[in-house]
Amino acid sequence: MSDGSKWQEDNARFLSAALAWLRLRLETQALRESGHWHSVSELPAPATQPQEPSLFARLKGQKPSAAAPRASRPVGLLPPADKQISDEQLAQAAAEIEAAAAIDPPPALHILAQRFGLSRFESDVLLLCAGMELDTAVAGLCGLAQGSPNRSYPTFALAMALFEEPVWEALSPERPLRYWRLIEINQPGAQPLTTSALRADERIVNYLKGLNYLDDRLAPLLVPVEPAHGVMPLPASQQKAVETILGRLEQAKQTARLPVIQLPGKDSSSKQLIAWQAANALGLHLYRLPAEWLPGNAGELETLARFLNRESILIPVAFYLDASEADKPAAESPESNRSSALPRFLSRISCLFFLDTRDVRQLSSSEAITLDVGKPTRAEQQTAWAQALGDSAADSPALLAGQFNLGLPEIDRIASAVAGAAPDAAMDDTRTRHERLWDGCLASTRPRLDELAQRLDAKATWNDIVLPPQEARLLHQIAAQVSQRAKVYEEWGFSQKMNRGLGISALFAGDSGTGKTMAAEVIANELRLNLYRIDLSAVVSKYIGETEKNLRRLFDAAEDGGAILFFDEADALFGKRSEVRDSHDRYANIEINYLLQRLEAYRGLAILATNMKSALDSAFVRRLRFIVNFPFPGLAERREMWEKVFPPQALTKGLDFDRLARLNLTGGNIHNVALNAAFLAAKANQAVTMPFVFEAARAEFGKLERPVSEADLYWQEPKPVAESELAQTKGAA
Repeated sequence: MSDGSKWQEDNARFLSAALAWLRLRLETQALRESGHWHSVSELPAPATQPQEPSLFARLKGQKPSAAAPRASRPVGLLPPADKQISDEQLAQAAAEIEAAAAIDPPPALHILAQRFGLSRFESDVLLLCAGMELDTAVAGLCGLAQGSPNRSYPTFALAMALFEEPVWEALSPERPLRYWRLIEINQPGAQPLTTSALRADERIVNYLKGLNYLDDRLAPLLVPVEPAHGVMPLPASQQKAVETILGRLEQAKQTARLPVIQLPGKDSSSKQLIAWQAANALGLHLYRLPAEWLPGNAGELETLARFLNRESILIPVAFYLDASEADKPAAESPESNRSSALPRFLSRISCLFFLDTRDVRQLSSSEAITLDVGKPTRAEQQTAWAQALGDSAADSPALLAGQFNLGLPEIDRIASAVAGAAPDAAMDDTRTRHERLWDGCLASTRPRLDELAQRLDAKATWNDIVLPPQEARLLHQIAAQVSQRAKVYEEWGFSQKMNRGLGISALFAGDSGTGKTMAAEVIANELRLNLYRIDLSAVVSKYIGETEKNLRRLFDAAEDGGAILFFDEADALFGKRSEVRDSHDRYANIEINYLLQRLEAYRGLAILATNMKSALDSAFVRRLRFIVNFPFPGLAERREMWEKVFPPQALTKGLDFDRLARLNLTGGNIHNVALNAAFLAAKANQAVTMPFVFEAARAEFGKLERPVSEADLYWQEPKPVAESELAQTKGAA
């Protein structure tokens, strides 16, 4: 028999002895309440007393009437006629309790009394309330002991009559029975507290029976925190954080309450892993509580805090409060009232709590430990990739760690997913193992960006874009710097010399349709990275501070996934700072300042496109590493664009590219004309010919409100040359 099963049997034996002693106490009180009569025949006649007239009758001078019988107790509820309880029986029952309690560990009632600081009287009160749930005879005995079958429930008054050395302080809301909600009180209306019904809390009754599990009322709010693929060794930088936490907790062991472990930083997965390692070293189970689930009502918040504190006393548990998304809300945000619940909640917590927050919070409690937590270093991530992938990893660890900034749980999950899918021939298509790992990293970081930006499916290649040689070389330089940034920054040590300017930012300036978006797609396709167009409507908020919060989330998520951020119409977001005339100007300038600082610290590639370069802030332009001007295409460039604009599958016939190149259009306009011409030809069930192209071009010029000569859009099919004329021409030659 296991130790757990043996203790369960011993605890059940103790409860049986305790309930037997409780029944004797109740029966003794029932006999005392009934006058110690031992048979029904000994019951005296019902007592009588004069019946007082009503107040109205007394005012009229009416005398008291004849005596009226007083209601007597139902005979059937009295103790048996031969029931006699001696002091020796009570002493024997108490001795049996003492004998049953001599177990190791002690019975659950004794453990609970010791942990919550219950007095002997308070323990007996709790046993009386729990007896209602454990023994069906207790309810009836409570009614007899209180002289009424309608009062078949425990009360403080009954407990004071039953047990020795009653303590009035037990009724106080500051004493453990009421403070820790070990019992519940049903006090309707103006009924006195001493005669109100008491009931043991269900969680406490189960604990007394030896069933110790998480409170059902807390289970919907708490999520167990466990490593997805078992315990993994932490890198040195994060293991040091665990050791620091354990050391600080050891120092705080003598304090009245445990400090809150505040973990600022943007990597929640690493913070959860560190918190789990620290809790596991202390023998505690870790549960996550999202901050947005905290109740806003002060009473409900107090109840939740007490239940969590009580749970930490009953079972070895620690809690992880995830407030990363609720960090520093805007002053005018509709969620500001709810967010104020967080400091109130933490001020009422006395158990071990880890606080996940994006920035350092000023807590009202002085007992707080703040420890910055970041992702593993690039070298540690490379080691983690190598360990997860094994000896056949080749260059993948260095390439993946150089491009993506991931925590250990994500690295382990992606590596396991790829390893599990590799034997499947249907999954293992033409892509190599490295390509599947790369795609897994891209997919892992996508959900964080999709809320604030629009993902562009990059299909354009170097063969699709037409630019002058100088601009084309700049685009190749941008792509090369992104692919080699890990080597230069980490291996060659430039990151140790620089705190800012590690990102790669480029400005694409030119008229609409000159190829700025296509150039961004080409670079993203070359690097096999996600390309996101920033949606200003999702980023900019009317609430003060929310725009900066959204931009921070955007840059953080993009940096982890190595995504390329494409700010189209950048002059709307990065415009010149204006003179401060009112509060709106001041906050607009603050947003621009934040953008400039965040863009300079961003370690990925940020591309800004504008057709109004002069509208950009000069301080912003100074921070750019590349400026690529997209000029209006010349005759040669336009001819090349016309040659490339029609896919090989498109049916074309007799297109004169030299003639088309004379149309003064940008690459974007040429694409529109070609597409519209294809639809015209498809409707006519013919190949794309010059008349269709000119008809589409005429509509495009009209859309642009630009005049065009009809002579430029006139096309006459060349007359077919007869064979005789062709022979004469050849003879003359």
